[in-house]
Amino acid sequence: MPITAEIYYFTHSKAGADSPPVVLIHGAGGSHLHWPSEVRRLPGYRTYALDLPGHGKSTGRGLQSIAAYADAVIHWLEAVDLHRAILVGHSMGGAIVQYLALHAKDQVLGLGLVGTGARLRVHPDILQNTLSEKTYRTAVDTVVRWAFSPQTPPQLVEIASRRMAETRPSVLHGDFVASDAFDIIDQVSEIDQPTVVICGADDQLTPLRYSQFLTDNMPNAQLEVIPAAGHMVMLEKPQEVAGILGAFMAKIKFL
Repeated sequence: MPITAEIYYFTHSKAGADSPPVVLIHGAGGSHLHWPSEVRRLPGYRTYALDLPGHGKSTGRGLQSIAAYADAVIHWLEAVDLHRAILVGHSMGGAIVQYLALHAKDQVLGLGLVGTGARLRVHPDILQNTLSEKTYRTAVDTVVRWAFSPQTPPQLVEIASRRMAETRPSVLHGDFVASDAFDIIDQVSEIDQPTVVICGADDQLTPLRYSQFLTDNMPNAQLEVIPAAGHMVMLEKPQEVAGILGAFMAKIKFL
């Protein structure tokens, strides 16, 4: 797959002329593989799953603010000639999507917000432990332990743990610094594009109240809660998440 504007992306292109493009943005320490194939290959849509700078197969360095990541996504959109798209983001990726909905409004046709909030706070122990390679594994183990529902198969948890451990400590720390500083509580009501908010019922990192705040304050948002799923809801319940996104996108006009 190609690298454009220092961003590697997976693309799946089987769409009609009236179907909007869909851009998937992963969360902290993630990559395009945080989106399962059911979501990356949504039937009837042209989808793009990015590796943010410094993540996965992308070049460059990880960044330390949501605004900086949003700028990188804007540069990529311009480089691949995407003028308008539905943006779907998980956790930190959801913060990036919200930022773009506020600051690049004309380019955002709709939002998919998965396991995220209008404000993201990171536990001080996680921030501290990602500073050093000696304590990095402790940070990864803590995040993974909180990221999944108790009902998630252990094999899936182990795969996610290995993938996050492969992320450079400086990149993951920068992601958590960016997330911890994100706060649009006072601006979220200005996001008026069609929005679907998806939350796992067992999410401990961005609990259901975060998603409820978004839907209570965004004028065109709907909430979908998925049982027996945690923060990594798209990996835990891929078919359900793909179905919700597909139904939501079908309502968005693209002319």
